[in-house]
Amino acid sequence: MVRQAWAHSPIFYSDLTGEMGMPNPRNLNYVLGSIGQALESLGAAWGEAIPALQCVVINRHSHLPGEGIGWFIEKKEDFKKLPRKHQRMLIEAELKRIFAYPRWHDVLDYFGLKPARTDFSGVINTAAQRQGGGESLQHRRLKEHISLHPEAVGLSRRLRPGKTEYALPSGDVLDILFENGIDLIGVEVKSSISDSPDLVRGMFQCVKYRAVLEALQASNGKPQSARTILAIESSLPSDLVPLKNLLGTEVIEVRVASSARSHSLASASSPLAPGNRPKS
Repeated sequence: MVRQAWAHSPIFYSDLTGEMGMPNPRNLNYVLGSIGQALESLGAAWGEAIPALQCVVINRHSHLPGEGIGWFIEKKEDFKKLPRKHQRMLIEAELKRIFAYPRWHDVLDYFGLKPARTDFSGVINTAAQRQGGGESLQHRRLKEHISLHPEAVGLSRRLRPGKTEYALPSGDVLDILFENGIDLIGVEVKSSISDSPDLVRGMFQCVKYRAVLEALQASNGKPQSARTILAIESSLPSDLVPLKNLLGTEVIEVRVASSARSHSLASASSPLAPGNRPKS
């Protein structure tokens, strides 16, 4: 949680429990409440208010902490009775305090904890050095499947087919763009042949593409409401889960039926670009 505070990035309940190996996100309720009480006690001993760190853990659908957070922020027990807009305003204010709080190192030291650190330098350096190439058959097949079946990445199946190879004003090309009212949803695709450096590149691409999509909306005088998804065909390696959570990248595993896979591979006829590694 301190790692997320340093990164200015909230984390979903399910992502935190997944990283910790906890089977049920609901099991976090007691844990987070205990953390809140411990921080309040420490703040009283130090003579200062320590922000409610548990605010960084949010629900995937509401993007808010659990209702119990009301006991640890300004409105106390009245929090759950407030309109959703007011709840968001209070949480956003508390998150700013969390992100700006300078003594999280001291807090960890007090409780005998070490910062949660994982060295990603090797895989990140490899991802940065690798050059893209032609599109692989696997990548094309997965991209076409998702563009026609938005439900594969958790979107409504009633959406129009996604636009593939969507050119962004930054000069980048997004694998798939879905439009859902005022929402823009970008999907970066990594097929079954992607290795860890490919997946890392996809995570960073999602961070960039979301910023570009929001800037595009702003330049057109529209509300900034963009989301990016990294759609992968294989399971995310466990050693990359902390990086996913640190970056706040939404990763969804997609499975394509064998019949669809065979048909797509059989119908693909364009040769791969020579020399470089195919886009996976």
